[in-house]
Amino acid sequence: MSRRPTIADVAALAGVSRATVSFVLNDRPGVAAATQQRVRAAAKELGWTPSRSARSLSTGRAHAVGLVLSREPELIGTDPFYPAFMAGIESVISETGDGLMLHVCRPGDEEATYRRLDSDRRVDGVFLTDLRVDDPRLALVAELGLPAVVVGAVEGGTQLPTVNLDDRPVIRHAVRHLVELGHRDIAYVAGPEEFVHARRRRQAWADALTEAGLPAGSVLAGGFTAEGGARATQALLARSAPPTAIVYGNDLSATAGMAVAQEAGLRLPEDLSIVGFDDVPLASWTLPSLTTCRADPTSWGRAAALALVEVIERGTAEDVELDPATLLLRGSTGPAPVRGASA
Repeated sequence: MSRRPTIADVAALAGVSRATVSFVLNDRPGVAAATQQRVRAAAKELGWTPSRSARSLSTGRAHAVGLVLSREPELIGTDPFYPAFMAGIESVISETGDGLMLHVCRPGDEEATYRRLDSDRRVDGVFLTDLRVDDPRLALVAELGLPAVVVGAVEGGTQLPTVNLDDRPVIRHAVRHLVELGHRDIAYVAGPEEFVHARRRRQAWADALTEAGLPAGSVLAGGFTAEGGARATQALLARSAPPTAIVYGNDLSATAGMAVAQEAGLRLPEDLSIVGFDDVPLASWTLPSLTTCRADPTSWGRAAALALVEVIERGTAEDVELDPATLLLRGSTGPAPVRGASA
């Protein structure tokens, strides 16, 4: 054929109506198996696939799922969590023929973004990530009737399906590891206080110090960014009695902290031990390699996508509890230095 084939061409070759072709290729019930086989064979022979717009009209669906990230656009490229998370999503929706619509909006524009996605019928459902304390999005998606899956735990619970990974045990494990190495002054560089998972990790660190019989440690904000991690590390090392170990809310701030410490002339781990969180690909290539907590964002994305597809198709899905994060011991942690010893 010199022109692009159409649904009418498929119908003519298969000897059925255009409606039957639409039913078969949109996986609707009620078409005999032999007819389905004939239609699919005709479509394959002609090299015809339904356009996304036509498919959306026939099914009443957008065939896309949404991920809205509320942060400054220039910060998106610096966060290694989301590329892996989105890869997990894509591994699922590539099989369903759906697409992922990513929206990056500045803080304050979030509600308008969700309302626009819903009113324009751009997506069939959304992922809610970076849960905040008293997060207004939970009520918003309920008001809109927009299918949604929550990625992470919600304080006080929610009626929406959740995909969660408990990150508290691994933080306590990291602190115990440092205590066993002789560290008694273990500081923490925290993520944004409004994020539920940032609060949980900080609280797990504080609880572990209490369990070890140690006094409360120093907490500085790092914001989950390299710049924040660097500033917090500089402030901690400038103290008259700096900590001998620092736990960071994520790997990005931890790797920046490592660079700051080494620039200050400290040896890792002889003078300072450092622990991160996430296990981004760079973590095993730093010098020394970074001891960190592996949370596997790809598996988060995959599980969240499976749950959202189920919510879209069936109206509900079971909560999913992923395997807990694990501590990966590498070169950035070692025995506590003896105070007053020469380098």
